[in-house]
Amino acid sequence: MKPLFSVFPTLLLTLACAFPALADKSNNMLDYASTKDIRDINPHLYSGEMAAQNMVFESLVLNTEKGVAPYLAERWDISPDGKSYTFFLRHDVTFSDGEPFNAKAVKLNIEAVLDNYERHAWLELVRQIDSVEIVDEFTVKLNLKNPYYPTLTELGLTRPFRFISPNSFINGKTKTGVANYVGTGPWVLTEHKKDQYAEFKVNPNYWGEKPVLNGVMWRVIPDRQTMLLSLQKGDIQLIFGADGDMLDMDSFEALMASDKFKTEMSAPIASRAIVLNSSRAMTSSPKVRQALQYAVDKEGIAQGILAGSEKVADTLMARSVPYCDFTSPTYVYQPTKAIELLEAEGWVLPKGKAIREKQGEKLELLLSYNVNNAVEKEIAELIQDDFKKVGVGLTILGEEKQAYLDRQKNGDFDLQYSLSWGTPYDPASFVSSFRIPAHADYQGQKGLANKAQLDAMIGELLITPNEARRQELYKTLFTSLAEQAVYIPLTYSRTKAIHRSELENVGFNPSQYEIPFEKMRFKP
Repeated sequence: MKPLFSVFPTLLLTLACAFPALADKSNNMLDYASTKDIRDINPHLYSGEMAAQNMVFESLVLNTEKGVAPYLAERWDISPDGKSYTFFLRHDVTFSDGEPFNAKAVKLNIEAVLDNYERHAWLELVRQIDSVEIVDEFTVKLNLKNPYYPTLTELGLTRPFRFISPNSFINGKTKTGVANYVGTGPWVLTEHKKDQYAEFKVNPNYWGEKPVLNGVMWRVIPDRQTMLLSLQKGDIQLIFGADGDMLDMDSFEALMASDKFKTEMSAPIASRAIVLNSSRAMTSSPKVRQALQYAVDKEGIAQGILAGSEKVADTLMARSVPYCDFTSPTYVYQPTKAIELLEAEGWVLPKGKAIREKQGEKLELLLSYNVNNAVEKEIAELIQDDFKKVGVGLTILGEEKQAYLDRQKNGDFDLQYSLSWGTPYDPASFVSSFRIPAHADYQGQKGLANKAQLDAMIGELLITPNEARRQELYKTLFTSLAEQAVYIPLTYSRTKAIHRSELENVGFNPSQYEIPFEKMRFKP
């Protein structure tokens, strides 16, 4: 079943001709639409929209397509033992409230993150930081407990190691909230009306190259059909989203044919998958999990739902991901193989019935997904149909995001839709989170006999200075998960954008969660 707005491509294109071609750009403000409010964009917490946090707050280093680059730190030195990083800060940076950005501000911010250790422990760097030293006004030293190879990459993530003005701290802390959102970034949040809009203006004192746009109006439009119609009319100029957050492929393709709009698509950036809960009664059996792997028509998802825009994923991590270029077990679509495995496990199909049974119990499973995602429902319905062909019942449950996350935390699911975090999080930060109970990956793996060994393996691969050993451990980890069929890889996802043709320089950052508004401009 297609999402509601995807059944109206002809209507949408007709409306595009009826509405004014261009919005009034006299104020040089970009109108961007999202289904979500920006919420609390405290950069040291996780409830805010990452794209908004990225606009206001900056980090010591920047993750780019070519690797880690200088940002608020002009350069850095790494000690021979890999346990100390000395950062030499820019001298020309201030927070947008006029507070100087210096070594004192860096130390305060990093220590504020460490003060909320339990919340941030999913990120190995938080576990590894031993102390922060002020060397001089513009030099700061980060001391680690062990050499940690992703240190620079994780310092450049959208959160939590971004810097907020010390004046924004509440009682010297940030973990329970901040007084306001003051960063060093190219944008300043000037107005926010919850669930309506957020207005960002250019930071007049920005140390770097200022955006061409005067500002960005972040408009909250929960209904995707309304959002698309707003794009048609010119009330908004940009829709941007990762993994179906904002767009489905039917809408994307429908607008590709019009010269009033342009569509953009990133390189493959993350992995779509279904995680199987190894601690649940039905999916605790490796043979059942393997059978479910063989039952899914991944090509049907790639072509029928994603219109060939994404390639089928044979492995959880693409071989282009660092440390993942090796051969591991794969499962191709073979319904007969799925049936063989189920019957070998004692799940038989009684005459005249559609669902397999074993000792009077039906093979019925629960798949939960985020109802606010534009493609997850379609994927779930296709999998439901695939499972039906091999005698497996699948109940699909769409829930609001918080309910979905709550179910994820307590493990109350047989299957759950999963998306890896993509560049630059994969694989190190992603596998680090496997050890945190609030994550679906932990819940999916916790029933495995070797779960403790897998967690220990992750702990070692993250801090070993031996490159060959690290590669060996990554291979062993992902091979074990593949052999035990914990994940059903689906496709390698791509971030998508639709914008009006008068808006130029729409592109992508390495992270799927960031939107490079600062590079965009309207045609003269």
